[in-house]
Amino acid sequence: MEDSNKLTTPQTQQKTAIYAVRTTSGQERTVVDLMAGKAKPKKLPISAILAPEVIKGYVFVEAAGPHFVDEAIAGTRHARARTRGVVSTSAIERFIVTKPVIEELKVSDTVEVVGGPFRGLKAKITSIDKVKQEVVIELLEEGFATLPITVHADYVKLAGRGGGEESGREEAS
Repeated sequence: MEDSNKLTTPQTQQKTAIYAVRTTSGQERTVVDLMAGKAKPKKLPISAILAPEVIKGYVFVEAAGPHFVDEAIAGTRHARARTRGVVSTSAIERFIVTKPVIEELKVSDTVEVVGGPFRGLKAKITSIDKVKQEVVIELLEEGFATLPITVHADYVKLAGRGGGEESGREEAS
């Protein structure tokens, strides 16, 4: 009677690991699609395939073993080879959980504007509204009046901490 009980219980979940696969730079999405298309009909125990935008030339595969990853990339275009070893979950976690840009910004930080009409200019943060995801900046470049400009936090990139260097503008007393 115990034997029949064992047959009806769900199969225990296999332990998986994350493996890195080298790819042709810029072809990460193609490799993901081809690998997923190959793994599904073969019923390979591949749990997830990740191609983070910030890492060019690599795809991460969560599978039950390295030989399943090798089988999935065999003959796949733009997939070069599986790297040795496994990738830790903590190394991948920062690509999965994105931290809002505004969390890293503080008042008096020097930023570079990356979008809009002021793109490429340096500025200093004068205030931050975390609820609206907006920052008020003052441009540090010469030729611009000292006006507070409100921009979305996604339009600025941190260039320096605590005011850093002011490029060109001097305060007149």
